[in-house]
Amino acid sequence: MPFSSLGFSPTLLPAFLRALAEKGYLAPTAIQAEAIPAILQGRDIVGSAQTGSGKTAAFALPLLHQLAHAPSSGPRHVRGLVLVPTRELAAQVGEAIVSLAKYLPHRVKVAVMFGGVSINPQMMNLRGGADIVVATPGRLIDLIDHNALSLSSLGMLVLDEADRLLDLGFGEELARILALLPARRQNLFFSATFPPAIEMLAADMLQAPLRIEVRAEPQAEPEIVQRAIEVDPGRRTQLLRHLVQTEGLSRVLVFVATKHAAEIVADKLRKADIEAEPFHGELSQGKRSQVLQDFKLKIVQVVVATDVAARGLDIAQLPAVVNYDLPRSSVDYIHRIGRTGRAGETGLAISFVSAATEAHFRLIEKRQKLSIAREQVTGFEPVELQAFTTADPSGTGGIKGKRPSKKDKLREAAARSASESGH
Repeated sequence: MPFSSLGFSPTLLPAFLRALAEKGYLAPTAIQAEAIPAILQGRDIVGSAQTGSGKTAAFALPLLHQLAHAPSSGPRHVRGLVLVPTRELAAQVGEAIVSLAKYLPHRVKVAVMFGGVSINPQMMNLRGGADIVVATPGRLIDLIDHNALSLSSLGMLVLDEADRLLDLGFGEELARILALLPARRQNLFFSATFPPAIEMLAADMLQAPLRIEVRAEPQAEPEIVQRAIEVDPGRRTQLLRHLVQTEGLSRVLVFVATKHAAEIVADKLRKADIEAEPFHGELSQGKRSQVLQDFKLKIVQVVVATDVAARGLDIAQLPAVVNYDLPRSSVDYIHRIGRTGRAGETGLAISFVSAATEAHFRLIEKRQKLSIAREQVTGFEPVELQAFTTADPSGTGGIKGKRPSKKDKLREAAARSASESGH
């Protein structure tokens, strides 16, 4: 199905096709093919699609289409509002909308608003109004309280990653924002999961919505090569350095459990002459933006991140992701490795597995229906893993009274995790 069959105006289609081609979209993705015609018809939408599916273009193109057909001759009023959970996703969505509007006959002003930076430049940017606002809920409330913008003319509301908006505690802000919106509007609701709170929100917001669920395409699964390397916790940084230097990994996104670990691991990589930067929630927004820009430009080779980067980042042609620390859940595992292997590219996802985390990794495999062969790297063979696997060949648990309890293992893992961040 070509883009020309989705219902775009013939006068706007050439501009959209040119912008889409520059972004690598030669034909609609599944979510675009299903959502765009319905949105152009004015339908409310509840959508679910995997990471990297082209979801942003699925709601941005119809929004731009509506704006282009009713350009404002006076002061700009906010006609489209996109609410997102994080600063990084706000910046990414705003950039995508601007790029899709690049060749339209009328200039579209897109304002991106988020916390963690001074509000004054954002208020200045809103002077003269804006056509589309992409914002995190907290900062949007701040701007409304400062009378910096009005939502009385809003025609389309988009909630992107709605489940994370609630997970991050934006429920009260969302309720306040919704109360300020005109009753007659179009609502587009995208969420990776649909727990009861999300279903209730959708029921309150939407009018006879069309539900769209695009499952991961089977052929997309092999695009990410998944590896599990056995290694003692204290040797993970050396192994990471070895892999970066010997396997030709031009850029690597490394996930760790804490901001302290992100700083320590990045520092040790820099001392080994590898351009590396930490990425976590306590960095200033300016620093976070600079790290991502340098990473995209290949100035930085390794970014060591906490899970603040697990969703919402779109880094084109990212070759590899490394789970230095395993994620807490199998869902987080999928979000993490989904940073690579996007848009048809082949990606590599490596997980470091120790004796203490082997059971947890098996649980991730079970829940995601995976079976990943364990491997070892010469010179980094785990001693602790050998002790676990060879202590009791019979598999009966060893001598009664000597086998550590589950609580003992948890205490041991916690102590090891606290002491290893300096390695």
